[in-house]
Amino acid sequence: MTTVAEPSYRKRVGYQAGLLGGFTLIAAALLVLGDLATRDTIALRKAEDLKASLAEVIPPSIHDNDLLADSMPIQGLDGAPLTVYRALRGLQVTGVAFRVRGVGYGGEIELLLGLDATGKVLGVRVLSHAETPGLGDRMEVAKSDWILAFDGLSLGNPPAQRWAVKKDGGDFDQFTGATITPRGILAALRGGLELFASHRDTLTAPAVVQVDAPDAARPRTGERRP
Repeated sequence: MTTVAEPSYRKRVGYQAGLLGGFTLIAAALLVLGDLATRDTIALRKAEDLKASLAEVIPPSIHDNDLLADSMPIQGLDGAPLTVYRALRGLQVTGVAFRVRGVGYGGEIELLLGLDATGKVLGVRVLSHAETPGLGDRMEVAKSDWILAFDGLSLGNPPAQRWAVKKDGGDFDQFTGATITPRGILAALRGGLELFASHRDTLTAPAVVQVDAPDAARPRTGERRP
């Protein structure tokens, strides 16, 4: 039986390093191509999920606009930019929605808070969390109606200091065996209500239509006509 000797160049460190680098480059290129191919689809799905969540905290009956299209940035409680989605009927603001975040037992809890133009809660929904199944996840509307108790309330009803669980002297029930989760949610909602109160004039100002000759008959991007 004849044994074929391995070419000497294959034993060189440079060859092995080049081979490894080549495979790494190909793998990286495939990852990039995969990302580019799915990026638009992923963005579309995220927009659809957000639109569905917005419909749960801002009733479709109170607006005639695309909530995703009519948004504005403000400074959030943490100093970072925060996107606020505005519900409009004609040019009048009928409600707003934005994300608020609290800290639960398992980490950050992200919520979507919907308010009418007076600051009354229209709805609250959980966007993401890492709480313990069977305990902390009772904040999900599919698991419990606990989170629906906020509908119709505002910063003055009850007063700000009573936006807390009963264990902390507030008006709201905690979960059996889990206090940290509702405590974090209530802190987030109270912060969101206070944020709206401080920006209320800006957030509820009527939408402005700019008319510039000679293209006055044609609305520009972002403009709304009565």
